[in-house]
Amino acid sequence: MKFSYVMLPDYPLEESMRAIRLADELGFYACYAADETWHKDLWLLFAAAAKDTTNIRFGPSVSGVVLREPTLIAQAVATLDELTNGRAEVVLGSGNFGLLAQYDINWKQTKPLSRVKEAVQVIRRLLDDGAITFDGEFFKYHGLFTFARPVQERVPVKIGSMRGPKSFEVAGEFSDGCHHCLSYTRQAYEYGFEHFRAGAERAGKNPDDLDFAAWVVTAIGRDSAAAKQAARSMVGIYASSMSHEQLARNGVDPAELTPIVEAMNEGELAKSIELTSPELAEKLSISGTPEEVTSKIKAEIEGTGVNHFIAAITDASLVKAFTGQTVEGVATVDEQLRLLAAEVMPNFR
Repeated sequence: MKFSYVMLPDYPLEESMRAIRLADELGFYACYAADETWHKDLWLLFAAAAKDTTNIRFGPSVSGVVLREPTLIAQAVATLDELTNGRAEVVLGSGNFGLLAQYDINWKQTKPLSRVKEAVQVIRRLLDDGAITFDGEFFKYHGLFTFARPVQERVPVKIGSMRGPKSFEVAGEFSDGCHHCLSYTRQAYEYGFEHFRAGAERAGKNPDDLDFAAWVVTAIGRDSAAAKQAARSMVGIYASSMSHEQLARNGVDPAELTPIVEAMNEGELAKSIELTSPELAEKLSISGTPEEVTSKIKAEIEGTGVNHFIAAITDASLVKAFTGQTVEGVATVDEQLRLLAAEVMPNFR
């Protein structure tokens, strides 16, 4: 199983650069980041990190194709691929529905999955050929070309999936992999991989040769209680984007989340954390000591078809920035990367 680090690029840039360099030294497969207006620009950050790293791969997880035009994503990832000498990839989605609402865009009217499927085709063609003529439902081009050319013979283009089942099937059939975000149970991953497999086999591909990743909220440290409290502080923020079907597959009654999301929407973040029970936080994160983290990955993820673990590391700085809450005793991002590399990753090689 590969291990990667996904960051919200909200830290001072030198801190983010240091974490990326450390992840590279420790043997993490990739560093991903959210491509959203809310955060610092990942393309500039990764371009700056390219010269100071050797092996780690880079890309958005995810880049939304409603706000970010697909040919511009292809141009950016091709340029990043040249800067990194062949270490770029891209994961696509429709975009964060909360962010789209702030642009006064009703996501239900964007045909999200159909748009993502078409965007994969556009990006694939422009990366492979350097030119495109295309007459789609959402995107149209006539002789468009670019001098931005990747180093890799085939830059991986993947899809981020949550609700399913169609998004998993589309990822398997039309893309190079799937990042399944915010699931924590064997049932959820077996469900996702079953549909991913169906899509891949429909296209004549072996699903085991593709990337099927678990993108999860992670907090790890010697102090189990502190790590769990950090995860608990962020669970509502992340889980508010989960569909009722996905919550059910993760053993959560959607009604349990309703007052938490309502408190968040009213700006009462402290109340939302108070309403998030430790039991709910345990269900919707992977947190605790290295032994506890290893145990949960083995119990809920290993053997489900997942071949890639992506840690959305949560530390005290991130909790403070998002919730205003101070959590004592939480390991820093650098410390968590070191613990994952030394005491968790060797159990899955």
